[in-house]
Amino acid sequence: MSSSTGVRRPSTGRRQKGIAGTTRSFWLFVGPFVIGLLIFSYLPIIWSLVLSFFEAYNTVTPSKFVGLQNYIDMLTDSNFVSSLGTFTIFAVFIVPLTFVMSLALALLVNQVKIARAFFRSVFFLPTACSYVVACVIWRLSIFNGVRFGLANTVLGWFGIDNIAWLSTVDPPWYWVPIITVRLWLQLGFYMILFIAGLQRINPSLYEAAYVDGAKPGWQVFRYITLPQLRATSVSVLILNLIAAYQAFDEFYNLIGNVNYARPPLVYLYGISLGSIQDLGHGSAGALILAVIIMLVTLLQTRVFGFGKAGD
Repeated sequence: MSSSTGVRRPSTGRRQKGIAGTTRSFWLFVGPFVIGLLIFSYLPIIWSLVLSFFEAYNTVTPSKFVGLQNYIDMLTDSNFVSSLGTFTIFAVFIVPLTFVMSLALALLVNQVKIARAFFRSVFFLPTACSYVVACVIWRLSIFNGVRFGLANTVLGWFGIDNIAWLSTVDPPWYWVPIITVRLWLQLGFYMILFIAGLQRINPSLYEAAYVDGAKPGWQVFRYITLPQLRATSVSVLILNLIAAYQAFDEFYNLIGNVNYARPPLVYLYGISLGSIQDLGHGSAGALILAVIIMLVTLLQTRVFGFGKAGD
């Protein structure tokens, strides 16, 4: 049937057939990813929750129901509490440094007029590097503790003796390679986020500020740029803090499973997959860590007002 304008409308059956075809195409492309997500992500999380209420030694099959005892044991375990303290020290250094340095890089790269894409790629390229490979380079070539290491070679130019970076506890020099390798690996990613935020700022705001007598530099950055980057800044802080809680590769590959510098995931790895293979306590500890991450994330969003209509 044609309309009064002479345009033929598709029949109801044809429209329903088109919708059905679109739905099939959608699930054809999305279905494998959904199945993989269910099997390799959600199912292990659910099973880990089940194991946390049981004894499970050397097996993923629960044996004896213990209720909340695994959680009580982990919360009173001095080694687990100490690992949370290690994370706190790591976060105190890595979160502010990453925020400031990635924002500074974004401001510099965004001001470049020539070969801007090249500089973006140069700073972003380390994010594609494997954490394990980067840690091997840091450990064997830069901070290997002998006079042939790059760090000790540079210090030797100034008459400073060799430093055993990864084994000196007093002072704790091991923090230098741990923090620098994380910075090198992740600065480019957060720089890109800040660049995206900078490009969303309306240039008319800067023009109005200059007309009102604002001076280029710190004054414009403080009153124009930084407030306009509030949503991006909160996102960077949240992502960075979660990544700090999940720190594993740099600690495990640089200094191993040692008492003086062991974040939660390294300790839980030793419990679950070490000689004991206590999956019950390991699952309880992992869920405690997940709850802490969620609470800290919600607290951050509450404090900074992230997600409001103004963002």
